[in-house]
Amino acid sequence: MGRDFSHIARRCERAVVTAYRELREAGSEDFSAFQACTTLYRVHHPEASMTEARRLVAEWIDHHVGKASLAPAPGCECD
Repeated sequence: MGRDFSHIARRCERAVVTAYRELREAGSEDFSAFQACTTLYRVHHPEASMTEARRLVAEWIDHHVGKASLAPAPGCECD
């Protein structure tokens, strides 16, 4: 892991991906890290449903961590 995700434009997305990476590096299991990041997303977006939060967090983790893509990921419209 150990990647810098500062290229991610949306603050909520960058926070989620960075938190996931750091939790996994600290020894958290995948699902625990995912749950924590879903909660983090909902702190940034309390209006989001749990279903929406889980979908976006899963997409972002897959896009930036799983595929190591630097391209923009689909997601919310915030900054």
